[in-house]
Amino acid sequence: MLRKLGTSAGLFAIALAGAVQYYFLSPGPALSPPRIVSIRKGESLRAVARDLAANAIIRNPLPLLIWAKLSGVATRVQPGDYAFKGGEDVAGVMRHLVNGDFMTVTVAIPEGMTLHQIAQRLEAAGLVCDRRFEDAARRGPLVTALGLPPPWGAEGYLFPATYRFSPRATTDTMLAAMLARFNQILTPAVEEQMFRLGIDARELVTLASIVEKEARVPGERPLIAGVFYNRLRLKMPLQSDPTAQYSLDGEISRAAIAVHTPSAFNTYTIAGLPPGPIANPGLASIRATLYPVATDYLYFVARSDGTHVFSRSFSEHQRALTAIIAANRGLERKAAARARTE
Repeated sequence: MLRKLGTSAGLFAIALAGAVQYYFLSPGPALSPPRIVSIRKGESLRAVARDLAANAIIRNPLPLLIWAKLSGVATRVQPGDYAFKGGEDVAGVMRHLVNGDFMTVTVAIPEGMTLHQIAQRLEAAGLVCDRRFEDAARRGPLVTALGLPPPWGAEGYLFPATYRFSPRATTDTMLAAMLARFNQILTPAVEEQMFRLGIDARELVTLASIVEKEARVPGERPLIAGVFYNRLRLKMPLQSDPTAQYSLDGEISRAAIAVHTPSAFNTYTIAGLPPGPIANPGLASIRATLYPVATDYLYFVARSDGTHVFSRSFSEHQRALTAIIAANRGLERKAAARARTE
């Protein structure tokens, strides 16, 4: 009897070792094409294990649940879309889920891009049709719910940053990520400063977008903002070329050629701020707009190197403009002379 029990225990041990080897330690089959499993935020590990088994990534859900429990990582699975090529054991599969090795497309959105340009960049990355994104960003349900009216919608609120999106990300997911990054900067301190300045969030991003497009040297942003605040206080037109060049459809408007062409955005022909932002400003331009330099300058004109000459009066501004035009012509003559001698 004891011999039979010993034989049975030995067979059980062999069977158990074989099961552990098969279900826990041996790699699963290679998968071609890779199987994609989507894990939603808050989804239970049990449901995840079932999906993995259904896609032949693991042989059975139970070993993964046991491994996750014993290794203490059961609650550390990160949501996302995962592509599995197979050929991995349970530990390897769990390592991907805990490390967050989900599929991503990295997209860098520079400061000063328009909504139209952002849509084009997202399409170039293979994420979404540019027209679909732009339509959702201007008049979709998400921006409507946030009180961002068409036709401008989310223009100005799509925070410039580097984003990692799933290839399966929806338009609303991408919009929400960019809008959430913008919302992070609206701290109580920022809201208090806006109150002191007498501006709301829309006026903040509108003016910051103009500062973003005008400034070429980072240190000049607060001074440029100070000039614009002075002109607004005196009810002088801002006379900003980038506003005249802005158009909702992304095409170069006629105002880009003739800055006095009537346009809702042309601050040569309208006083005050335009009806909405002309680009999506970065944090530096937003901060410059929140904390402008106190100055008595009312004008500025750009040099060829991107810096500006600031003036207090129109006559002073005219002299600066004449001097810069003469300097530019001198540079052109020197360049032409060098070209003839080469």
